[in-house]
Amino acid sequence: MASSVTVIGAGIVGVCCGLHLQRQGFAVRLVDRALPGLGCSFGNAGNFGVASCVPFALPGALKKVPGMLFDARSPLKLRWRHVPAALPWFLRFAAAARPSRVEAIAAARNALLARTHEGYRPLIESAGASGLIDESGLLMVFESEAAWRGAAYAMELRRRHGIQMDVLDGNEARQMEPALSDTVVRAVSIPAVAHTVDPLKLTEALAADFTRRGGEIVQAAVQGFEFGSDGPSRLRTDRGPIEVERLVIAAGVWSRALAAQLGTRVPLEAERGYHVMFPHQSFALRRAVMSVDRHIAVTGMLEGVRASGVAEFASPDAPADMANADMVARHARALIPALAGEPGSQWMGPRPSHPDSKPVIGRSPRHRNVFFAFGHDHIGLALGGITGQLVAELVAGKPPSLDLSPYRPDRF
Repeated sequence: MASSVTVIGAGIVGVCCGLHLQRQGFAVRLVDRALPGLGCSFGNAGNFGVASCVPFALPGALKKVPGMLFDARSPLKLRWRHVPAALPWFLRFAAAARPSRVEAIAAARNALLARTHEGYRPLIESAGASGLIDESGLLMVFESEAAWRGAAYAMELRRRHGIQMDVLDGNEARQMEPALSDTVVRAVSIPAVAHTVDPLKLTEALAADFTRRGGEIVQAAVQGFEFGSDGPSRLRTDRGPIEVERLVIAAGVWSRALAAQLGTRVPLEAERGYHVMFPHQSFALRRAVMSVDRHIAVTGMLEGVRASGVAEFASPDAPADMANADMVARHARALIPALAGEPGSQWMGPRPSHPDSKPVIGRSPRHRNVFFAFGHDHIGLALGGITGQLVAELVAGKPPSLDLSPYRPDRF
């Protein structure tokens, strides 16, 4: 067993990898250009989406894409200068939408999501972070019968994978969440979905526990690798070289370039999401809300109410288009009329997404001392804990407690 492991990435996935590796007896270092949790782990909707087995690509979805791209009100955006780079991703996305593929992808996502709490429970307890978790459930709401009918297949997928759902009419939904607009005609209550009231504070609490356990956090941008006989032996960073024994790549969308330098090419795109924060509201949401018609999530946080949405395909480093955040804010006000004041902040972050809606979790096909843990799209928060547990098992040379073949790096 190697005595030390270096994890590139200090978002929620990287931090969870570090904590689980410590539990396997390794000395662990996290390396990231930013402080822990300041990437997508900062700005997500906060939901532990255990009901999110449904993949992005569904049968018939491709027919809707062109119309959505030309509709300014659509949640799907594609920067036109990014089309040549994104085209191969969308071709793979189309292939993933075949019914047989959708069923297999949903099963693979659910296999991970079903173990969300198992992966997180010891980490949250040790960090004393249970106060940052709200277990009041999720309301998925519909403002049209057309949206309700269109969601039938997705709902059936969830039922077949054991998700408890209670169907409500609009009045029943407003009894559970009085802040909802009168336009809501149907809803589904999903009690098992918890959320964090502050994703950044949660990641910071876990990172603080990591350092208390002897872990090291280095703020540096990784630029490349130097290789020895067994694989990468040193990181080249803007802060100087860092010796490595075993290596985990958990750097979100930036993992694509790092994996390519290590000989593995993956179709990882930046699916950029936006959020707005409405601070100091006079009411508190009783549970998290997700609008199917408006493609937004609205979540009560410590500092107010967060609304998030949009899937914008562009270079991860391209300037944010805050017109997208403004659209999210408009939808949030329409769905929750009690929201008062202007958003106190706006944010954009690049979600790391594969066309088959599954992460890469596994050993590098090229280097025995390298392991991959990236590409969790919308469910990175939910899967951080179990991903860390599985990676730690692999690095320790133990049989993984879940079949990892659906997530293998060379599946593309």
